[in-house]
Amino acid sequence: MDTAFLITGFVTLFVIIDPIGLTPMFVALTQGMPRPKRRSIALRGVIVAFFVLCMFALFGEAVLSFVGISMPAFRVAGGLLLFLTALDMLFQRRTKRREDQAEEDDHSDDPSVFPLGIPLIAGPGSIATVILLSGQMPGWLGLSMTLGITFAVLVIAFGLFLTADWLERALGKTGINVVTRLLGMLLCALAVQFVLDGLTAFGIAG
Repeated sequence: MDTAFLITGFVTLFVIIDPIGLTPMFVALTQGMPRPKRRSIALRGVIVAFFVLCMFALFGEAVLSFVGISMPAFRVAGGLLLFLTALDMLFQRRTKRREDQAEEDDHSDDPSVFPLGIPLIAGPGSIATVILLSGQMPGWLGLSMTLGITFAVLVIAFGLFLTADWLERALGKTGINVVTRLLGMLLCALAVQFVLDGLTAFGIAG
């Protein structure tokens, strides 16, 4: 088992999904709801997201091959997408967009599928990440490790959703902003590594 792959994959997907940054938005989406209903919404949201991400981990590379896109090319494109996401995190633009999405759907009694499951958890960044990870280590071992990483991150997200009120009080708005920016800096480095891996596969970088 490739420990480095597990650690890198977990950190990348955790930073992309950003469960800590999502928790205050979960509070906003479920404002005024009783605890059991909040719990069921959180559970449905992570299940929907897991199903979507699994589908892309399983069939994402086949779809890319069908349209004539190589994995190295997708690594470069995915790395650039993750880099833009990291910049959004550093400058708080990502949080603002997520808040806007939550406000647009705050009239819904059940936001578990939209916007919580899709696109707040299973968005373009996380979808690109699972395709990159499953392509980085082809075969059933790599696929099972990618699905395991996805499951672990979503379990953490579910746990944080259950402690949403406490976490928001403990960190406060400033604390959440600091954590988001630190994760954004880490994601920048990981995104550059994805681009370099893609260029190396093309023989451009070594």
